[in-house]
Order: sequence, then C-alpha cells, then structure tokens
Amino acid sequence: MSRFFVDAIVVGAGVIGLAVARKLALCGLETIILERSNAIGTETSSRNSEVIHAGLYYPQGSLKATACVEGRAALYDYCARRGVEARRVGKILLAASPEELPKLEAIAAAAKRNGVLDLVPLSPSDVANLEPELHCAGALFSPSTGIIDSHGYMQALRDDFETAGGMLAFNTPAAAITCGGAKIGLTTGGAEPAEIEASFVVNAAGHGAPGLAARTAGLSRKMVPSQWYAKGNYFSLSGRQPFAHLVYPMPDHAGLGVHATVDLNGRCRFGPDVEWVDENHSLDVSASRAEQFYGAIRRYWPGLRDGALQPDYAGIRPKLHNATMPMPDFRIDVPHLHGVKGLVNLFGIESPGLTGSLAIADMVAVALGVASNKEAPTPSQL
Repeated sequence: MSRFFVDAIVVGAGVIGLAVARKLALCGLETIILERSNAIGTETSSRNSEVIHAGLYYPQGSLKATACVEGRAALYDYCARRGVEARRVGKILLAASPEELPKLEAIAAAAKRNGVLDLVPLSPSDVANLEPELHCAGALFSPSTGIIDSHGYMQALRDDFETAGGMLAFNTPAAAITCGGAKIGLTTGGAEPAEIEASFVVNAAGHGAPGLAARTAGLSRKMVPSQWYAKGNYFSLSGRQPFAHLVYPMPDHAGLGVHATVDLNGRCRFGPDVEWVDENHSLDVSASRAEQFYGAIRRYWPGLRDGALQPDYAGIRPKLHNATMPMPDFRIDVPHLHGVKGLVNLFGIESPGLTGSLAIADMVAVALGVASNKEAPTPSQL
C-alpha cells in the first residue's frame, strides 16, 4: 500500500467538493480530491433543477440563508468571469388560492430579513401579463433568480483547481479516517489502496458523508448524523413550452413544491416532488407518479393537457430529517464544533447548495484558518 502526504484532502467531486478544493488550492495548499466514481458531479450535483436561488425561504441567520445570498452574488460574478452560461430569467412565486396569501407574505418578510430587497409584488393581472396561462391569487417576482449550466460550472471549478496544482483521483473511495495524531490519516479503497496524511480533510461526500464520518476514528459518535433519502422526480413537457420564467408554488416542509423550470434551451420541466426512499433506491422515474404531478401543476396552470408529461430524471436529496421532522439547516461541522483539528464535515447540503457553493467554500477555508472570507482570484487573475 502506497503512502504519501498532502496539505489537504477533499472527499467528493460534486459541486461542493469541487468548490472547496478549488478554494484550498488557490490558497496555496497542495490539495487532492478523492472521488469514488469515474467523473465529477455524477450524483446530486448533476440531478437538480439548475436554479440559482435568490434566498427567499430560509430562516434569518441560518447557514442556508447566508450561503444562498452571498453565494448567489459570487456565483453570477464567477460565471461572468469564467464564461459559464448563467441567466437571470426570474421567478414567479405564486399563491394558488387566497388561503395561501399569508404564506406568500411570510416569504416576502423572510426574504427581506435575509437581505433580498428586489422582490416585486404581483397582482393576478400582473402575472397574466407575464405568463398568460398561470392562475393565482397573488404572487411575488424574484428578478435575481436564474438558471445555470451546472455541468459547465463544475468543469470551470475543476479547471481552476487543476490549474492551481490540484490533483483529482477518480475511482478512489475514502475508506476510513483516523484523527488524533499530528496529521489526519485517510485510507483509500479502489484498485490501488493508499494511506494519505494531510493537515486538513474536508468530507464533502454528499450522501456518503455521514457514513464516512462514522468511519472516522477520533470523532465523537454524537457528531455523526442520521441520514434519510428523499427522491425528487422530474417530468418533462411535450409539445409547446408555455413559460419564459421559473414558476414556483408555495413550498412544503421537505422541498419547494412541484415547480416549473426552464433550462438554457427554453425547455420546460416540472419537479421535483418528494418521494421518501431507502438507501437502495432506484433513479428511475415511475410514470405512475404523473397523476400527482398533474394535480399539483393544475393548481397554477389549469391548461395542462392530459398526456403532456413524460418521465424525465430523478435525483436524491441528502436529508438529515425524515417526513415527520422539520427541515434542518446545513451542517458545516468545523473543528471548534467537534474538537478535531483540521477536519470539516459537510452534512445535508441540499438546495440551495449549488447556489451557495462558493460561499460554503469560503466558510470552510476560513474555518480551517487558510483564507480570509473573500473569494480567491481565479488562476487567470493571479
């Protein structure tokens, strides 16, 4: 078994792992990413709505609110500098009935507390002018909500990381972590197992993060969360594409409701719903779930015709709660929380993780004492 030393190890090459590793590499650390699959972003990061969120829903002062609002500004700026396609298409957040208007007002108040000050109240006639086929009792328009080429973004992060000297090891699962010595030890699996020592280790393994934490010697079991899996199914729309904006109903306790998104090609899709599954889940979308989609969508788009929805794709949210629990905040477990020097565990980073990825990377670097809270320049600016 080979043995070697690096400054930092990041486990997981999803959007969060890539953003964190890029940040550490730009801070001058010799950094390696360990990825158990054979490519970047093969799990949660490639199976989402590709929405840049504004920061409307999250409790004031929460990690989700901070990461989303700060991350959104950083993300738009980064995409502009790096030539990644990102477009402020805007979102209509609507109350489908008068009974939902208080929820709409509560979201407007939460957004203001989070520093989102560009929301525009819309009457039903205002909505009809923007999207004639929508039905609602009232709405808010979020001009700073947008869509992004998530694959292009992840590739740009990878390019920055490798240009800064970072190394990516595919087909290399993290088997176990050992803390307590002068350095943190990590043992890899795969075809060529290795033992690596590092000053810093960031567990950004997504669905695998709680399991890896459980295999971390020297970390209290109290710091290892339970995990649940919430499948989000998406359906595409055949025929004419009806909307130019993103359309969101009122959120529920586990997600943002069955919303309508448009991609960068103008293609409309609906989802995700929430389907609680076990660890041995399938990513196939069952056509039988379409009935629930029709009912949810017709609350705000009555003109949806029968047979127009086609199963598309599914993703799995890395949940820290089940169907009966309130939705928790992100968990960014830094050394002063768990007592292990140099270790950061990232748990439950679901939406708005993509939007907040650069801000989360900054938080990790600051917590490890290797950077200020300002975004590092890209290699082309160095």
